Amino acid sequence: MYYYLIALFVVLLDQVTKWIIVRYMELGDSFEIIPNFLYITSHRNRGAAWGILQGQMWFFYIITIIVVVMLVLYIRRLKPNQRFFGIALSLMLGGAIGNFIDRIIRKEVVDFIDTYIFTYNFPIFNIADSALVIGVGLILILTLFEGKLEKGESK
Repeated sequence: MYYYLIALFVVLLDQVTKWIIVRYMELGDSFEIIPNFLYITSHRNRGAAWGILQGQMWFFYIITIIVVVMLVLYIRRLKPNQRFFGIALSLMLGGAIGNFIDRIIRKEVVDFIDTYIFTYNFPIFNIADSALVIGVGLILILTLFEGKLEKGESK
């Protein structure tokens, strides 16, 4: 249950921030938070990361439903000692659902976090995207440590 609360928090935070952007900013409006690094920019995306697969909504609907079902199944099978893995999965679940809601309701995803990494203007993203990336990153890190722990225990 705890993991579903994390996912719900991600969805709520994602949807509230997107509602604020849609309600109070015009498409393309931008304001500076940290000079030359972080901006809030009202942007829309009808594709996936970096705008790939623009307009392929049915593809995204099907893939997201499959991903959500798989994440719920994985969460249900977690052992009590797999808390960090569960947190990672719940972040991914919340992120997937957050963007899915946009695709269903708006037929596009609202993005607004605009960053410059050194001189590179990173693609604009949102809270759901952040949760997905953090979740995947945690799983990669946990998988690497899991392998090292198993090697250490077998010695």
